[in-house]
Amino acid sequence: MLLFLSLLGIFSAALLLIFNARKFASSIYLGLFFLFVSLYGVNQHVLLYSQSAFWISIIYTNITFLHYLIGPMLFWYIRSLTTDDSRLKKKDLWHLLPMLIYLSAALPYIVTPYAYKLDLAHLIAGNPDFIGSYKVTVLSEWLGNGIVYLSRPVLVLIYTVWSVVIFIQHVAHGRNSSAFSNQRFMTQWVFVLLGFLFLLITSVIALIFGTFFLDRPQLLFTVNAFQVFSSVGLAGLLVSPFLFPAILYGLPKVPESLPVPEPGEMTGEDLTEDKENAVLLNLESEYLLMIGQKTEAYMNDHRSFLVADDNLNKLSYLVNIPAHHLAYFFREVKKQSFNDYRNECRVNFSIELMQEGKASELTLEAIAILSGFGNRSTFSRAFKKTEGVTPGEYIKVANFKQDFVPS
Repeated sequence: MLLFLSLLGIFSAALLLIFNARKFASSIYLGLFFLFVSLYGVNQHVLLYSQSAFWISIIYTNITFLHYLIGPMLFWYIRSLTTDDSRLKKKDLWHLLPMLIYLSAALPYIVTPYAYKLDLAHLIAGNPDFIGSYKVTVLSEWLGNGIVYLSRPVLVLIYTVWSVVIFIQHVAHGRNSSAFSNQRFMTQWVFVLLGFLFLLITSVIALIFGTFFLDRPQLLFTVNAFQVFSSVGLAGLLVSPFLFPAILYGLPKVPESLPVPEPGEMTGEDLTEDKENAVLLNLESEYLLMIGQKTEAYMNDHRSFLVADDNLNKLSYLVNIPAHHLAYFFREVKKQSFNDYRNECRVNFSIELMQEGKASELTLEAIAILSGFGNRSTFSRAFKKTEGVTPGEYIKVANFKQDFVPS
């Protein structure tokens, strides 16, 4: 389960970075946040449960320095949402200091020969408790393993509380930003993100504290309340982006394809600030409406659905709307997949052919091909899904012709 959730987190990080990175810099922070959290999960799975000397030799300590970036990425993401400013400043470099300190301390081990790492990995695979006693970095020698292992989740907890304070101040003072304007789901999203992260981090801190300072190493390997809470926190955190499709799809607040009019152009006269804000708050719904109108118009005028290999990516190119925005529109607004929408258009076209008397001249197979379907069986399934009856039954009931020509 831990490995599956971690891989799911890496997948969501990839979606965020691929779809949103170029247009929304804040998504870079969010994508890297999920990536580093997922790598932490992979690290825990490999060290504690995999018993694979190969993977332990690859993972152990070599990627640990990345865990110190989880907190900064979260902080930069929340700050960019509340300020509409995703740029990093020179003073932000100090957030990288814990990572650089650990990397410097771990560097002697990182550059050791692979044979040494493999020998050590065999010891860990045979007895995971060995991790707690082996001091792999200079920091472990100075501070002890308990403090070093505890430093990572404690640092994330500090950044989580910091992010909560920033967000609460933003809400309490009624400040506005493009990320939250007319997007109520954004407030829910931030609460879910920070809530699950807080549950995860506090549980991990309790597990590490009990293991190293209360001398109860079994906490890491047995089912207990802290294990359950950490599992719920991790699962909720890594699944949460899929509960908010707009986060993954990156639906823009003010898309480039929808020009924003000047305030004076909105009504032909000066608008009050409240009226201006009301118009701006409606931009997202106008963008979705524009997608629907543009898609319907193109389908009706050009009938691209009649081409057998018509798909979402082709429609995206033809109407000049990003494919992930189209996917969001069909999924969240029309409540159907593009394939179902396309087949619905094809079925309506086949009905037009029947009303023109083509059922008297052509077989159902021919009508299916003319309507864009690959064969009669696909046509029949789509027709029944849309109309509730098969094409043959529809023809008999509608009485479009006297003598039906069988296929």
